[in-house]
Amino acid sequence: MTYLQALDKINSLMLFGSRPGLDRILKFLDAMGNPQDKLKFVHIAGTNGKGSTSKMIAAVLKSAGYKTGLFISPYIIDFRERIQIDNKMIEKESLAKCVEETYPLLEKLKKQGVIITEFEYITALAFKYFAESGCDVVVLETGMGGLLDCTNVIKNTLASVITAISYDHTAVLGNTIEEIAGQKAGIIKPNGNTVYYPQGDAADDVIAKTAQEKENNLVYADTLPLKAVEMTIEYTKMLYKNNELLIHLIGDHQLKNAALAISAIEILRNRCGFNITDENLKEGLAKAEMPARLELLCKEPMVLIDGAHNPNGMEALSVAIRRYLRGKKIVCIMGMLKDKDSNSSLEYLDGLIDTVITLEPDNPRKQSSEDLAEKAVKFFDIVYPMDSFTDAIEKALNIAGDDGAVIVCGSLYLASQLRPLIVRCLKKHNKNVLIDIEN
Repeated sequence: MTYLQALDKINSLMLFGSRPGLDRILKFLDAMGNPQDKLKFVHIAGTNGKGSTSKMIAAVLKSAGYKTGLFISPYIIDFRERIQIDNKMIEKESLAKCVEETYPLLEKLKKQGVIITEFEYITALAFKYFAESGCDVVVLETGMGGLLDCTNVIKNTLASVITAISYDHTAVLGNTIEEIAGQKAGIIKPNGNTVYYPQGDAADDVIAKTAQEKENNLVYADTLPLKAVEMTIEYTKMLYKNNELLIHLIGDHQLKNAALAISAIEILRNRCGFNITDENLKEGLAKAEMPARLELLCKEPMVLIDGAHNPNGMEALSVAIRRYLRGKKIVCIMGMLKDKDSNSSLEYLDGLIDTVITLEPDNPRKQSSEDLAEKAVKFFDIVYPMDSFTDAIEKALNIAGDDGAVIVCGSLYLASQLRPLIVRCLKKHNKNVLIDIEN
């Protein structure tokens, strides 16, 4: 089986959608020999910040010499980003081999009426790859929620990490913060360790109560002696126990994610026997990077691409705009999925954006550019619904000029699709691009 054939097999499962529950994947993993039981995990749930926090933890573990698996979603550049070991994507041949060996098991279960979803299958493939590769530890990001998310079949959880909780996937997770937090709290294990950053709402009580009921050691990341000393659009310097740390994931919200990551590392070295030095911590955090998370592509004009797609994400983006782009003419290229809270998201950018260009992400759940534009005109004076990605980029750059700024937001899918096009467009206009992409 070739890599492209393997991808076709995986993508063919998309039509089965996403369905909460553990029964299906447990049957599939049992048929595979339960590779997840051979692994140890740092399990991460939350509405926003999972990817960045996961990346920081994985980078520190790698710096400490541990063979570290990383499972994240969605991908931005390459499907194989979802399954990594030591910051290297799964090889194409390895993915093809995993699919070739497991797809017959999936088809056998299908005949018995057990339909495995795409995310369940990718999760199972990751477990198999990590186990066969002999990973010392796996940083595992949930797909949706926690309690009934298919990643929650794991037994050997060293630490559970819960990032920012807000409204998203409400049709599945619930319509209140308490209900959503209850789903996220599902990854808290009996007699285990959990890291959480209190956010001053009803979620705090849900997390605390769940941890107490399960006799879990709950660590609050806001008590960490971590202080920002310099924040620029390219990096943030922090002081932690008199040591200077640096991260290239920008934005005030990344300070909270860094606090979560450091707290998780402290649990691993103080309660789980991991040998992680302060230098490992410093080196790992400095190397952590995440595409399309307030990613700076160019300085003149300032071009930022961000995956903010819900009110919590847009709030973080608005804080970054005020901090880094004050006084600049800002053009926003935006596209959202139709199941997202567009109005509440747009409200956070009210008064900060000069011009909005709406596009449709290439996704079955896309919101039309016209529908999003209709909502956007309530908040912004100038709104252009457009069809062509390339034309939208050219228009945004032209309006912003070299002294202005262009921001892409609204959907990680849109960010993924526009990122290479923006880079090529900037290069065509002889701009100094800060990242490179494969042709």
